[in-house]
Amino acid sequence: MIAIFGGKILTMAGRVIEKGTVLVEHGKIIEVIDDLCIPPGAEKIDITGKLVMPGMIDAHSHLGVVEEIYREEGDDCNENTDPVTPHLRAIDAVNPSDLGFRDALAGGVTTVVTGPGSANVIGGEMVAMKTSGTVVDEMIVRNPVGLKAALGENPKRSYGRERKTPATRMASAAILREALARGQEYLKKTFTAGTGQGAAPDRDLKMEALARLLRKEIPLRVHAHRADDIMTAVRIAREFQVDLVVEHCTEGHVVARQLAELGVRAVIGPVITNRAKVEMQGMTLETARVLAEAGVRFAIMTDHPVVPIQYLAISAAMTVKGGLSEDIALRAVTIEAARILGLEERLGSLEPGKDADFVIMDRHPFDLFCRIEQVFINGKKVFSKK
Repeated sequence: MIAIFGGKILTMAGRVIEKGTVLVEHGKIIEVIDDLCIPPGAEKIDITGKLVMPGMIDAHSHLGVVEEIYREEGDDCNENTDPVTPHLRAIDAVNPSDLGFRDALAGGVTTVVTGPGSANVIGGEMVAMKTSGTVVDEMIVRNPVGLKAALGENPKRSYGRERKTPATRMASAAILREALARGQEYLKKTFTAGTGQGAAPDRDLKMEALARLLRKEIPLRVHAHRADDIMTAVRIAREFQVDLVVEHCTEGHVVARQLAELGVRAVIGPVITNRAKVEMQGMTLETARVLAEAGVRFAIMTDHPVVPIQYLAISAAMTVKGGLSEDIALRAVTIEAARILGLEERLGSLEPGKDADFVIMDRHPFDLFCRIEQVFINGKKVFSKK
């Protein structure tokens, strides 16, 4: 057993303990105590004057898929040879040796969602994984955690300049609809064959991925910056009755009321970046505040390597500068991120029964001078500041 005692505990479960103890055993949190309580024989970690909080969660990145240092050799982000590739799986592209994983730990990020880029209308399946390990299969938290799709500039730029479809926003939306309609037909044929009426369809990996989406096993996670692209994603998700998470949501403040009314979730960011393309012209630090005031649930991302993953806490802090409360901003990289991913039973807060993923630091993570001193994943120390 490990006893982390003496410091301030940000549980992210509705309470802050000024001086308490976190007990860990067999990779899980056993108890969080509002007192100094050290069981006999426990390994002691004295954090007096310091702070402990859950490991942070980056809900959208390309960590391990777009590797540090390497260019085309380590870039497996976009299979821009076919606009519809739902059968691609991020797990097959992740290199656990990517130096970005070290940076994640140094920044207190213990769980990350990584996946394909946005060149394709449907890019493939995303994966949620821990940020420490040597074999990707052993790092997985959930696979898949969503099906990546994209609207707006990226697909039309990737294919339109080659005089291929999609060259317009209309074509991107049509391609997405067409794929979902084919998926519905595949599901229908599979169902009727199971009742003894007709032959089962031939195995189709693309359709199997779409079937997972249409059965609501995973959400459709749509790259959309501009307000009109966001609402196109909403329109299509409602038409095919699939769960939707809007990725980036740069102009989410423009349609916050509509997103709230429909219960659409978002993963916003990157926050620390310029207006890299036309569809980002509406970028503002106030987006998170407006979404929160409207009642939209959201997480905050880095979109690594667009913003290096170790700056996730700073990204969240910047939304506070835009008017978001400090508490909501911190929740957006911990418990709210876990909820959007459907992983709140394991991650995002310091509570009994959850994975022992936690970070020890010398001050609040939004303080520019914060030093991450130790990081634990599944109860094992995976980073220590030298």
